[in-house]
Amino acid sequence: MAVKALIMTGIEDRVAQGVEPGIFPDERGRFGVFGGRYVPEGLMAALLNLEAEYLLARADSSFVTELHDLLRDRAGRPTLLHRVPNFARTLQVPGLSVYLKREDMAHTGAHKINNAMGQGLLARRMGKSRIVAETGAGQHGVAVATVCAMLGLDCVIYMGAADMRRQESNVIRMQLLGAELRAVHHGGGGLKAAISESVRDWVANVDTTHYLFGTAAGPAPYPRIVRDFQTVIGNEARSQCLESEGRLPDYVLACVGGGSNAIGLFHAFLEDPQVRLIGVEAAGRGIETGDHAATLAAGSPGEMDGSYSYVLHDEDGQIARTWSIAAGLDYPGVGPELSYYKDTGRVSCRAATDAVALRGLQTLSRSEGIIAALESAHAVGHLVELAERAELPPDSLVVVGISGRGDKDLATAAQQLGHRGG
Repeated sequence: MAVKALIMTGIEDRVAQGVEPGIFPDERGRFGVFGGRYVPEGLMAALLNLEAEYLLARADSSFVTELHDLLRDRAGRPTLLHRVPNFARTLQVPGLSVYLKREDMAHTGAHKINNAMGQGLLARRMGKSRIVAETGAGQHGVAVATVCAMLGLDCVIYMGAADMRRQESNVIRMQLLGAELRAVHHGGGGLKAAISESVRDWVANVDTTHYLFGTAAGPAPYPRIVRDFQTVIGNEARSQCLESEGRLPDYVLACVGGGSNAIGLFHAFLEDPQVRLIGVEAAGRGIETGDHAATLAAGSPGEMDGSYSYVLHDEDGQIARTWSIAAGLDYPGVGPELSYYKDTGRVSCRAATDAVALRGLQTLSRSEGIIAALESAHAVGHLVELAERAELPPDSLVVVGISGRGDKDLATAAQQLGHRGG
């Protein structure tokens, strides 16, 4: 299937094909009980306007064509569906075939460019001259700064001070790209605090500014917008798998933080019940320790960042502090669509510790010469565990989403693994 046909496959296209639209948000922006808009009245008008503009844009062939051309010519789509036989052999499952969906090979080194490009074009169409965005691991910030440079938009990125320290290379990249980087010191200096500051900025400057949210969470219409721009991942993977293997995969695995990478990969397979979808969250130092970010596995429904979804919070409703070796997974919430699929059982929710992620990183690096981001390494490491526990039947076909490359994590990995330069 041509890339152009893969980019904006969403509700309207599937309804036209006769597919039941129950998996999509309703007119209130809800996936079952999850989603919605839990925001101050002053922000409601901006969200409703954004939704109306988005629906007009996705129905405009010139917008879709420009997005297609930019993703092809600037982002390098389609990305590879890469068979990794050496890695598969290390798992010692007879007949096992493993493919990686290589979003790490997209321009800027992660899947974040897909959504940033789409929302950047949408902001320009809306007459906005300024972009604000949050970032955790820095990959979304780099993608946003890149798109702003391409489109001539002013760019302000909010990033937690703690994340800035452990993702210094991405801080430098954003600054080189012309973004104004603003450190956030409160709230633990992580992604949630960066989101809060971005929203405050947007509310204060809504006439000139678009908030380019980076994950499939937050108030409607963001879960749908981000999901739609990321579905190119799964649509490509589905088509590529059929072309390479003549059948669909038995398992599709992706890491889960806020959820944009996972829902982008999973979405194309939701109507294929024979495909098992596994979302792998960050178990950090162990769920039993409390130092983790396994929202779906250990959280409960609640409201956070303008949406009702699974959240990590205490008995009084206070949002919990989180921990993950991977900055992009270090977030106490998750998107409403994945929350819905957890409750319906369509997505199996697992969690991998820091140690499992590091093992996944090493195993893939040494067997295939691919250094994945620590976020993606959670999914790789969990696949290693599935094989060891004999949960993968012989002749299984597996697709793993590699959401980003590991350059940004080299210092962290070296410290944890005891590697030293010199």
